[in-house]
Amino acid sequence: HQMKRLARRVPLGIAMTGGYGYHSSGDIFLAFSTANPQAALGASGRIGRAEFIPDVDIDPFFDAVVQGVEEAILNALVANEDMTGRDGNFVPALPKEWLKEKFG
Repeated sequence: HQMKRLARRVPLGIAMTGGYGYHSSGDIFLAFSTANPQAALGASGRIGRAEFIPDVDIDPFFDAVVQGVEEAILNALVANEDMTGRDGNFVPALPKEWLKEKFG
């Protein structure tokens, strides 16, 4: 349940960089956790225990998702390089100075 709530914040991080969620965009956001490894064993009929973040304390995690997604997108823009793809299709790297002006 909490992972779904965190995944729902991903579009906010995309929006921070000017991205939109269009009807046909096909965006899929996945969230997973390595916490509570024994919780999956509950199907064996045994009573398991899972730990959760109290709802009153989850807001900083929502903020972290938004900031992390935004940072990942900006890092990808800055770390870009010229690329030649299939059939010789060429895409130039984004100019670093333009990025600095745009996102400063």
